[in-house]
Amino acid sequence: MNTTNQPTDPLLISFLAIRKTIGALGLLLPIVLLLVPLIFNLCPERQASISDYYYTKMGSYFTGTLCAFSLFLFSYKGYDKADRVSSLLACVFALGVVFFPTSINDLSSSCYVITTSSSKTTSIIHYTFAACFFVTLSYMSLFLFTKTSGEPTPRKLKRNIIYKICGCVMLVSIVSILVFTLFFKEALNKYHPTFYLETVTLLAFSLSWLTKGEAILKDTD
Repeated sequence: MNTTNQPTDPLLISFLAIRKTIGALGLLLPIVLLLVPLIFNLCPERQASISDYYYTKMGSYFTGTLCAFSLFLFSYKGYDKADRVSSLLACVFALGVVFFPTSINDLSSSCYVITTSSSKTTSIIHYTFAACFFVTLSYMSLFLFTKTSGEPTPRKLKRNIIYKICGCVMLVSIVSILVFTLFFKEALNKYHPTFYLETVTLLAFSLSWLTKGEAILKDTD
């Protein structure tokens, strides 16, 4: 029996730990940004998008989480060149989201601790990086996580369904954000659809990586 497939293999444990950590970070990001300001009375206002929290007291958590994404994605080598290239691209895109923050028209709210907004050009770059980040993760979920080196186990087949659903949800959410921004921003902005669509995208991304890390539907002996 090939020992590289056993849970005692240090390399396998490293891969699983990285996958679980990436998934956990994605799961916690929208939850923490939404609940912590309410619990500790840091800001009563829900932001229009997750990226807008960059300007609030939760900005350090937002940027720290994205930098952590980048670190773990850089450390993740996967099983072949496609895994490595995809994870490196996702790493660069996550850093791009951090270093090119979105713009905000009105910074007069007491929620904001940064009082100077970035330019519209920087904001466009920000959302381009964000879209590329999630498209790359969607590609990994749809085409890389579903690979198998032999006959797939029943649980592997179930995991593949999760990967495909999560990948499709991420793509649909990204397209929905684009459609909203281009055509319905004035009419629907008060309902914060971007925030909720980004949350759905992060939850799908998180579920995919937690499953890949064997926190869900782990194969049994």
